[in-house]
Amino acid sequence: MSQSDNYPELGQVVQILQGREAGQFAIVIKQLDSRFVLLADGDKRKYNNPKKKNLQHIAYTRYISPEVQRSLLETGRVTNGKLRYAINKFVEEYERQI
Repeated sequence: MSQSDNYPELGQVVQILQGREAGQFAIVIKQLDSRFVLLADGDKRKYNNPKKKNLQHIAYTRYISPEVQRSLLETGRVTNGKLRYAINKFVEEYERQI
């Protein structure tokens, strides 16, 4: 199993499985170590106040937002508006597939 299979990429949309925010979608904005990432959604969890989450408590999706990923790699920051836009875009596509 390669590292990309068991570790989410920057800008990847994930679903939270455990905790108060279970069932909600968020975006990976930083990889802390082999067990934890920082998540933000631009709404309840802003970029400046991300949620530290264990990898075992999230489910990866295949969707990686190119806008968010590019912004994080180029500047190290992303706007809350971009986070909200990326999650809304993902949810619209996700609902169409169901």
